[in-house]
Amino acid sequence: MGLSEAAVRQRVQRMLDNETMQIVAVTDPLQLGLNRQAMVLIRVNGDVREVADQLEQIEEVDYLVVTAGSVDLLAEVVVSDDDALFSLLNDKIRQIPGVLSTETITYLGLRKQTYQWGTR
Repeated sequence: MGLSEAAVRQRVQRMLDNETMQIVAVTDPLQLGLNRQAMVLIRVNGDVREVADQLEQIEEVDYLVVTAGSVDLLAEVVVSDDDALFSLLNDKIRQIPGVLSTETITYLGLRKQTYQWGTR
């Protein structure tokens, strides 16, 4: 690249400081005993932001997106097993005021996961 190590470190630090980049570690849920992953499609009646605020507080939700289309929110969840998934859906997500309906897509296997958006 033609840059000194110090220049590279400064550039990385600037990108971290202005939140252009973050450095994270990605764990394997299966190795942690979290054997069920699913995407929950959520339809909302009312202010989507209020429901999203509540979903953000649920520990099992690891990814949350506001969408435009047939559903209002996508929530990726990671739990230990099917009983925990049922409890999460029934006792937490569906109890949030404004949640109209949910559809759950369970993951059978992860085929690809990358974090290389800026390298193309």
